Amino acid sequence: MKLKKNLALSDSGFVFDPSTGDSFSTNPIGLEIIRMLKEGKTANDIKSQIIKTYMTDDVSFEKDYYDFVNMLSKHNLVEGVEKEKN
Repeated sequence: MKLKKNLALSDSGFVFDPSTGDSFSTNPIGLEIIRMLKEGKTANDIKSQIIKTYMTDDVSFEKDYYDFVNMLSKHNLVEGVEKEKN
């Protein structure tokens, strides 16, 4: 999975996609995940960092992470993730 390279991020959690003009906001953990994705970190790298930093468990992380990644995919912010059908 790759995050779009041209996304602009602010320290406050504002995400801007210049290719579409769309903008989004996210919480600090979401912003941290997006930054790690931009750096090319794997899901396991991200999992290790988030669990260590926020003292969460594997099950909670995986549910929240994949929900977040699916949301990013639905908004066409990532490539290489199969979109969840609703």
